[in-house]
Amino acid sequence: MEIGHRPWGQYEVLLDADTYKVKRITVLPGQRLSLQMHHRRAEHWAIVAGAAEVTVNETVTQLAVGEHVYIPVEAKHRIANPGSEPLVFIEVQTGSYTGEDDIVRFSDDYGRTAS
Repeated sequence: MEIGHRPWGQYEVLLDADTYKVKRITVLPGQRLSLQMHHRRAEHWAIVAGAAEVTVNETVTQLAVGEHVYIPVEAKHRIANPGSEPLVFIEVQTGSYTGEDDIVRFSDDYGRTAS
């Protein structure tokens, strides 16, 4: 199983197939992922622990355990952990390509946007 450590937490690849990928993502309290989009995949996030603040384009939504959100291809999106406990969600990626290099970052707390 592939595990990737990031400044905001970590992800674990649970399943990687030709047209879909499943990850378990953990976001540490007070942290958030970059505001980003993907050209070749959509994502579906299901919250399994903690609380989430999710941005999809201009809409910001609070999600709790058992709730989910769909992120269409090329939608700007971000997830943040406003709580005091780790946020854990399952991400299902679907599309023609699910590689880590299909990320366009618009804003990033850790300096990972293109200059």
